[in-house]
Amino acid sequence: MDQYFAEEALISMTSHLIFIIITWRVMQSINFDAFFRKNRIFEARLFIIFVTIALGTTVSNFFLDFISWTNSLVYLF
Repeated sequence: MDQYFAEEALISMTSHLIFIIITWRVMQSINFDAFFRKNRIFEARLFIIFVTIALGTTVSNFFLDFISWTNSLVYLF
């Protein structure tokens, strides 16, 4: 039973990191200069990091939930 929780934790952490990296790459292609004041580089970068983490973990949670739901379909019949 403990091994199941360890495997689930490892899969979740890996999924979150992968989707955060993908989101970071996508966010780098967007020009945010018009949204931030001049000389506020630190705040702009911190905001982009927070948005990246929020979007990446949200997408990762969706995929992890979807995988869990598909695994539960076995019990339907």
